Order: sequence, then C-alpha cells, then structure tokens
Amino acid sequence: MLDLIIKNGSCYINKDLKDQDIAIKDGKIIQIGKIDSESKELFDAKGLTVLPGCIDTQTHFREPGSTDTEDLHSGSRAAIAGGITSVFEMPNTNPPTSNMKEFQRKLDLAQNRMFCNYAFYFGATADNTDDLANLKGLEGCCGIKLFAGSSTGNLLVAEEDDIDKVFQNSSKVVAVHSEDEAILKLNTKLIKEGDVQTHPVWRSVECAMSSTRRIVRIAEKYNKKAHVLHITTKEEIDFLSQHKGNITFEITPQHLTLYAPDCYDKLGTYAQMNPPIRDKSHYDRLWYAVKNNFNDTIGSDHA
Repeated sequence: MLDLIIKNGSCYINKDLKDQDIAIKDGKIIQIGKIDSESKELFDAKGLTVLPGCIDTQTHFREPGSTDTEDLHSGSRAAIAGGITSVFEMPNTNPPTSNMKEFQRKLDLAQNRMFCNYAFYFGATADNTDDLANLKGLEGCCGIKLFAGSSTGNLLVAEEDDIDKVFQNSSKVVAVHSEDEAILKLNTKLIKEGDVQTHPVWRSVECAMSSTRRIVRIAEKYNKKAHVLHITTKEEIDFLSQHKGNITFEITPQHLTLYAPDCYDKLGTYAQMNPPIRDKSHYDRLWYAVKNNFNDTIGSDHA
C-alpha cells in the first residue's frame, strides 16, 4: 500500500502544466500519472500546482555562535516554509567548522532538530590540509568551503600558496567565495564613509575576476572540482562558460532581482552584500546565463 497519493494536482512536466496524480512510498515519489492504487493518506490538490522541494546549496544558519539571529532548528523550519527541502550549510560559524571535532559537533547539533535534509561544508584554512584530504567518506559533508576573499567570519585563505595547498589536498568539491584579498585591501581607499554606492567600487569587477581566474587555474592544475559561488560579473560568466567540466558556478536570486545604482538608492545598506550587487549590464548577463543554462546552481546565500 502507498503512503500518500496527491490527486488532481497540476504538475510541470516537459515544459507544460498537466493534471497528474503523485504516488509516495517510504518518503519517495514512485509514480506520476493516473493512479488508482490504495494509500494510507489521500490529498486532493485540485486547483493547486505541485512542485518538488528545492535544494538550497548555500545557507548560513549561524550555529554555533550567533543563535540569537538564527540556529539550525529555526533555519530549517524557514527553509521548509519556503519550499526548500534540502540545505547545504556553511562553516563560517563561531567557532568555525574547520576540524573534525567541530564538524561532529555540528552534526550532533543538527540531529533531531532540523526539519529538512541537510549537509554541511567543511571550512578550509591555511593549516588544515590533513583534514581536507580525508573528507571523501565523511557522512554529512557536502564539500569544502574556501574564502579566498574576506567576508563574514574568520576563514580567510588569501595567499596563493595556501589556496594551492587546499586544492592539492582536497578530497571533495571546493566551493569558493571568489574575491581577491590583495585587491580588496588596495581598494579600501575607494570607500566613502556612509556612501553605500562605493561598495561595488571597493569589491570591484577586477577583484572578482582576478580571483576566479586564479581558482580555475589552480583547480585545473590538480584536476580538482571547484564550485564558484555567487557569481556577479559578466566577465566571470563569459570566462566560466569556457571552463566547464570540473568547474561549476552559482548565481544567487538577489543578483537576479536587484541591480545598481537603484538598489542602493532604495534599500541603502540592506542591499549591501559580498560580492556586491552590480549595475544592469551585469544583471542582464546573469539572466542570459540562467536562460541559456550556463550556471549550474541557484543558491540563496541565506544568512
């Protein structure tokens, strides 16, 4: 006997909405179509559109360390409420998830408290390459997170020799926050106090592109997988589209929704993020990438 049949729902199949039934057993969809079998539960979805749960490949739930803002429990509930049934959660917590002890601690914190499916990133540092080499069979680990440019948290790995060691020793895909720390430091003189419009000037196109070129070069040298997170520039779109295979990349909803300078005029610092929202020429190129299936994922960067 089936566990659940969702009857009469409108399902998006082969680029068209069709009224279909959905059969579920042991937590999995086993049939879509006209279903007359018996089930323990029946849900009539007439007039409703039935969509699969989404996987959010970049979330920050801030546990341990900042549970006054959010924790694994509340973050997972918010995910489910938004139709997200699986999350990949980031390691820039306090303390960071960058050794086996802290990774196990996060697994323990998640057990029986998270409502959705989950996996955690293992944070790369300049001196934890032994751990990075032994993650292949680690249950609950979705990959390695590398911060090549400074952002929230203290997991910065800025020097090329250290980035090289991360990839050389990586035993899982390396997801990268790709900004060039040297350029970020050089560009601090361009920041105008109180002027949020200078945020994308500081965290410039050159800053993103320089880092992304370096990441691809190092990943290809060792034949390792790199996943470049939250791409924001048309230059990166064009470059990464020529380097597929072991190289994948993500675009976020906010960079597909907002563009400068309008977003900074309307939202001020609420539109401030790393890497930044850029002008409409970049926004248009991101949409071009989505429409032509250049990007591999859309991740929220929820934080």
